[in-house]
Amino acid sequence: MSKIAPHLWYTEKAGEAAKFYASIFPDSRIDMLTTIPADTPSGPAGTIEIVEFTLCGQRFMAIGAGKHDPFNDAISLHVTCEDQAELDRYWDALSKDGGKPVACGWITDKYGVRWQISPRRLGELMKSKEPGVAKRVSEAMLKMVKFDVAELERAAKG
Repeated sequence: MSKIAPHLWYTEKAGEAAKFYASIFPDSRIDMLTTIPADTPSGPAGTIEIVEFTLCGQRFMAIGAGKHDPFNDAISLHVTCEDQAELDRYWDALSKDGGKPVACGWITDKYGVRWQISPRRLGELMKSKEPGVAKRVSEAMLKMVKFDVAELERAAKG
């Protein structure tokens, strides 16, 4: 078990969100789903949902406990993809049913969580020691909403 786990506060539907994510990513599952059996400032007994879940082997926690600060770009979940097919699969899954593509690989899912869906190749190209590669790749990347690995490779070659 990891010592540190991201904890997400949803207005509601924390369990639904966790199940949605677990259906998308491999090595993922709901570890525990329960409610708080006492009255809380956020609601009566049995209405506040607590969930522990695992995505790609990473432990997460969440609560569905009413209005609080909304999710924003100050924190996002980054997914590194091995190829365009994997990137497309995650992008399509997270954008369905109300998800919103943003820019430069960012997407906001239907629950308001921010994700970055990026190809591993982007990081490799950005670290290139070859003159001009990182600049050309950066310029191409900044024009994209969903990353296109083939286009990034073309930009790298000039």
